[in-house]
Amino acid sequence: MTQSGQIEYRPELWNLDSDVIHLNHGSYGACTQLGLARQSDIRQQMETNTLYFFESDLPTLLAVSRQSLAQFTGAKAENLVFVTNATTGVNTVLASFELDSRDSVLVTNHGYNACTNAVHFYARKSGARVNTVDLPFPVVDQDDVVERILDACDDRTRLLLVDHVTSPTALVMPLEKLVPLVQRRGIKVLVDGAHAPGMLPLNLETLGADFYTGNCHKWMCCPKGTGFLYVRPEHQRSIHPLVISHGMNRPLSDNSRFDLEFDWTGTWDPTGFIAVPSIINQLQGLCAEGWPGIMERNRALAVEGRQIICQTMDIEAPSPDKMLGSMATVKLPVLNEHLPIKANEDDPLKLALRSRHGIEVWLSSWKPSTGRLLRISAQLYNSRNDYHRLADALADELAMLSSSNAS
Repeated sequence: MTQSGQIEYRPELWNLDSDVIHLNHGSYGACTQLGLARQSDIRQQMETNTLYFFESDLPTLLAVSRQSLAQFTGAKAENLVFVTNATTGVNTVLASFELDSRDSVLVTNHGYNACTNAVHFYARKSGARVNTVDLPFPVVDQDDVVERILDACDDRTRLLLVDHVTSPTALVMPLEKLVPLVQRRGIKVLVDGAHAPGMLPLNLETLGADFYTGNCHKWMCCPKGTGFLYVRPEHQRSIHPLVISHGMNRPLSDNSRFDLEFDWTGTWDPTGFIAVPSIINQLQGLCAEGWPGIMERNRALAVEGRQIICQTMDIEAPSPDKMLGSMATVKLPVLNEHLPIKANEDDPLKLALRSRHGIEVWLSSWKPSTGRLLRISAQLYNSRNDYHRLADALADELAMLSSSNAS
């Protein structure tokens, strides 16, 4: 364990290619070596005596993992179930949530495309309407976000789907203020918290959202295919897994029907979920402040990284620092002008950064009116030098484009 404030740079915890600058932890995460080893050990245990593992070991192992995750997210264990990822969690709620042609679902234009697609899919099946609230980017402050969402709620709105941390724009949404104000209007709140666990301190019981789903494979650095769904007790009888199996009528023991339905949806590989407590404990022990120290370190590095890029590219930061977690997004208007993105093709700037500079980073056009966005991530395997390298690479690419256009 390190002293307070001394946690800086720990790339040895991961198996990442040291010849690449990894600045896109936010997309898929990266599991620690310890987590992968723990998962391998559990898988070996499972395959040594499969019948005994699933019938005797698994219920206890899942209960331990659920309790560990509940403590980490500030939830009661009985309100949490495992799902493979946050998109699955969103689909699970939407598939069970009763809507008809008199209802509407509210989403934001900053939402994750996969989950917005899911809203439209289930709304079409029920005849419900989907309304989209237009949030600006750049954004001035959190209060403007809250006001715009509240103004978009109407008498038909039954459900709000809102990100905790937006994927394209990397904004931390003001949920502590927003959730109770929306619920007072009789509207249920489903939070897509894909990026939040491990990035932001969570207390799901205090937050009080009706439904909250998150990933463990991103900022908690757990194996791929590990996520969770939180459902408040009054809604649990109406929420079912996407696959109905033996849990629907299996005799109750210490588990609720809610737990049983989600714990068994067919033969599956639970080893990633069982590895979660080991990874939580490993990273907790890296500094005196534990996970809060890691979160603050990564947030400070993301803020600094954004500042380095903005200064080099002579652009304004598009959001206040207080709306950032461990990611930050900037607009690249000059590069948009000289290097347009063609539909259905990889971003040429992304390919250039990968091939010529060895940098992996998130780039997207998001919306045509916004142009190209660049999103950086900050994790324990990153240092401030990574962002200087990225800024220099962007400047080099701009210089090459300017020279090419001039000739």
